[in-house]
Amino acid sequence: MYHALLTNRYLTSRVIPFIAVAAVALCVALVIIVVSVMTGFLNMVKNSGRKLMGDVVVSYPVSGIPHYPRLIEMIEALPEADAASPVVDGVGLLKMPYPAGPDKQTSQVQFWGIEPESFARVTGYEETIFWREATPEYQELLWLDVMRQQWRHLFESLSDDQKFEIKRWVASRDRLRQLFAEDQEINWERLFISLAYQTETLKGFLTESQWNELLARDERLFKADRILQDGITLTRGPDHQPAIVLGLHVSKGNQRQKDGTYDTYDGRWWMPRYEVTLTTMPVRSGLSDPESRIFPVANEFQSGVYLIDETRVMIPIGEAQRMTHLDDGEIIDEDDPDFPVLGIDPKRATMVLVRSVEGVTPDELRDAVKIVYERFVDELQEDESAFVKPPFPLSVGIMTWLEQQANFIGPVEKERELMRTLFSMIYIVCAGLVLAIFWSIVYEKTRDIGILRSIGASRLGISWIFLRYGLFVGTFGAFAGLGIGYLVVDNINIIHHAMGDPPMWLAVVLGGAALISLIITCLKLFSGKLLPPVIGALATFVLLIMTGVVSWLIYIGGVILWDPSVYYFSVIPNEVDFPSAYITMIGAVVFSLIGAFLPAAKAADVDPVKALHYE
Repeated sequence: MYHALLTNRYLTSRVIPFIAVAAVALCVALVIIVVSVMTGFLNMVKNSGRKLMGDVVVSYPVSGIPHYPRLIEMIEALPEADAASPVVDGVGLLKMPYPAGPDKQTSQVQFWGIEPESFARVTGYEETIFWREATPEYQELLWLDVMRQQWRHLFESLSDDQKFEIKRWVASRDRLRQLFAEDQEINWERLFISLAYQTETLKGFLTESQWNELLARDERLFKADRILQDGITLTRGPDHQPAIVLGLHVSKGNQRQKDGTYDTYDGRWWMPRYEVTLTTMPVRSGLSDPESRIFPVANEFQSGVYLIDETRVMIPIGEAQRMTHLDDGEIIDEDDPDFPVLGIDPKRATMVLVRSVEGVTPDELRDAVKIVYERFVDELQEDESAFVKPPFPLSVGIMTWLEQQANFIGPVEKERELMRTLFSMIYIVCAGLVLAIFWSIVYEKTRDIGILRSIGASRLGISWIFLRYGLFVGTFGAFAGLGIGYLVVDNINIIHHAMGDPPMWLAVVLGGAALISLIITCLKLFSGKLLPPVIGALATFVLLIMTGVVSWLIYIGGVILWDPSVYYFSVIPNEVDFPSAYITMIGAVVFSLIGAFLPAAKAADVDPVKALHYE
């Protein structure tokens, strides 16, 4: 019984045990935060891979896999496969619409030709579409583009009465009178462009058919979610022509805000307004002249992986096949003067992405796909109508996403383990802190220990007092560290955004706290004691430093520490790695006990006679 009573007394009668608890808590929190961010980064890499490419990738670069629709049909018949989708992967040059300047107008990109419907089933493509609707601000820009293109046609469709009403309306507004030329004729182009920002006024001057004809130029003018559908289907315009979807960072007009969101530069460079030119180099049957296509921009996507969002664009697979000459073609006999057709070279895909059903691992799906591909090759080898045969299994890559990206994921995993090992040295710090604190407590309590020994307390009993002491410090510190680590990791993006745009109220609160601390410190100067003023001075100094840092951040406009171009992802991982956290907590408790063991042994060896004479 006396063990618990003395342990409780020693813990509650001094401040120093709580300093030990705080030290252990901070050590545990530090390890949890660092390892959780590293683990979160690794998990984001793995999850983004599945999100972008499915579970298994069948690839044959450059030349592509012929008869791929038949292969996809066979794969989707597997009980392990949920869906499969073809992709044409290539590299090209993208010419952007903004003028040449410091930001390059033309850049190298990786283009993917996709079938939107099947691609969305295999990946999370639909979730990555960035512009979910055309906001009123962007609808005004779309109206501006329509009016610039259609003003002459609209003017020619106006009746004399309509023109008279419009002139009278313009004349009644002082700010619009400048639209009149010297001959009192309106500058109709400028007028209609200015009315792009006053659509209700414009609608009042037009007949229903004229208004509907204008709206028909762009469905996004009256359907805010049309832009999302355009991005999903890779089309744009009333005739649903093939369009391109850009990675969010392909355009220099998209800028990351301090709060982590994105907006366009000045609102002008909203890419779904424009067209871009993609140039590729066909590789089928040798090099030939470059192929260029002008694509309207349907939308932009954000995968969350900066390297992908900076370089990748999506186009319809049919366009990609035509531009790379991987579409259907005739095989002719060049030795025959009449060039007779020998057969058909079918369209090809350089990759087939496959997603597994729930409960099936990527490895299991990969093995099943390998068997299917071998059967696919065997069937076509025996099919005399198939003039072109698919590549043999040994030359085709059939890998899981993790296997395909092993060169990147492997080093990241090793780095995480290295960080975990290095930060495990924190345990030694915990043990050292507990040892130093408990050693001083043993010396302080030497007389108490002597009294206990003299009335019959055993060496083991004395040791157990300090071991319980260490167990409490380690356990309480471990749980406190878990709580601190969880709060920091869970709110790490909020903390980062606050550093990017620090609130003024925080500086005011810290400054007020520093002032209060200074006043209390000054009052304590007259108490006749030195410790309270020293503690107050330290607290005031810390608060002043914090106030100065926050004020400086406000002055410079904040600071962005997590740059997506450096760390790959646009957000900081914010999920606690609980398995590692539990290991860290157990380590903290064990090493706290190790730190308490030596002082406990020292206390057990105290000579009762000498201890009672100890001063």
